[in-house]
Amino acid sequence: MKKIMFAFVALFFATLSYAQIEGKWKTIDDETGQEKSIVEIFKKSDGKYYGKVTQLLIKPTNANCVDCKDDRKNKPILGMEVVRGLKKDGNEFTGGTITDPKTGKTYKCTITRSGDKLNVRGYIGFSLIGRNQTWHKLK
Repeated sequence: MKKIMFAFVALFFATLSYAQIEGKWKTIDDETGQEKSIVEIFKKSDGKYYGKVTQLLIKPTNANCVDCKDDRKNKPILGMEVVRGLKKDGNEFTGGTITDPKTGKTYKCTITRSGDKLNVRGYIGFSLIGRNQTWHKLK
């Protein structure tokens, strides 16, 4: 009986952590397949999730986001908040934005977790036009 109870409790906590996105993730460029950066996702006091670049794995053409249109314009990419305002909705994190510092473009964003991978979708409009990336959990 104790073994069954332990297995149930372990499964319950594994399920809870499965849907979490907090932590450090290695981003993979969807065009080149190269490891690009490390982004740390965290939850702020507003209950929403944000992600900032904590390490650059490829030296960018410009260390600053020269093409950003908002408060990130001409700010360093290292330390930049590239994911903003995601809300947990079941197993998805939606309602926020993601910015590509290379182009300065900001997209609507949806993130889902699949094991040690995040499926990151940046899109315009109703998710028909956009890009997908897979980010890998750092151990």
